[in-house]
Amino acid sequence: MFGRSRYAVFALVALTVTACGSGEETYASIVDKAKNDKKLVIGVKADQPGLGLRTPDGSFSGFDVEVARYVAKQLGVEAKDITFKETVSANREAFLQQGQVDMVVATYSINDARKEKVSFAGPYFVAGQDLLVRADDTSLTGPEALNGKKLCSVAGSTPAQKVKESYAKQVQLQEERTYSACVDRILGGQLDALTTDNVILAGYAAQHGGKLKVVGKTFSTEKYGIGLKKDDKQGRDAVNDALEKMFADGSWKKALEGSVGAAGFAVPQAPQLERY
Repeated sequence: MFGRSRYAVFALVALTVTACGSGEETYASIVDKAKNDKKLVIGVKADQPGLGLRTPDGSFSGFDVEVARYVAKQLGVEAKDITFKETVSANREAFLQQGQVDMVVATYSINDARKEKVSFAGPYFVAGQDLLVRADDTSLTGPEALNGKKLCSVAGSTPAQKVKESYAKQVQLQEERTYSACVDRILGGQLDALTTDNVILAGYAAQHGGKLKVVGKTFSTEKYGIGLKKDDKQGRDAVNDALEKMFADGSWKKALEGSVGAAGFAVPQAPQLERY
């Protein structure tokens, strides 16, 4: 019995040494990770123009990316020492829980269900559901005008269904795998509109200058937060402090204008942080 217990202790020590020797150290807070390693892995979207987009050279651009860089800088990590990792809506919580990323800045709406799994700083932007239509379409002035029209949204998403249930029961719903596919079909005349958050739509309008427009009549509220490991209160406080500074020094407005301003998107006031 003793021999077995001693073997177990030796095995545990060996595993501990191996883990330490791997160079992978776990930290209680993103603040400690940034301070000690001077590096961060940040989850962002890769397919949303103006927000999080992987460019042909492999780098990332967009408003979310600029917010991530600013926050990282305030935590002590330079832009060159950030590794951006593509995240999709379905894996954001898992990536944080598994330690694959240190934070997520990816049009990540704050809600109570998600707060059970991760922590949030922010919001750094308050979006609202809207419509993207062809620039010369004057008939679609809001969701109520969609009866008999063809409305696109991505598979597994709820915004289009919300329109049908609450605003236009005779709308024809069309699903595509990606927002880009919806946009292509609107440009081609096969579909009439795309619905999702206004700032996402503004990114596509900016990408296709002069051909598309955001209607500008929002009908929901989506608060985008920065996702962190669950219960990292020190990290939440530090990231909120960084956001507060970004709002105050003009960097937030500049990043938003530079990312989606070409779409004629009206830059709102910076949101109120919800510290907890």
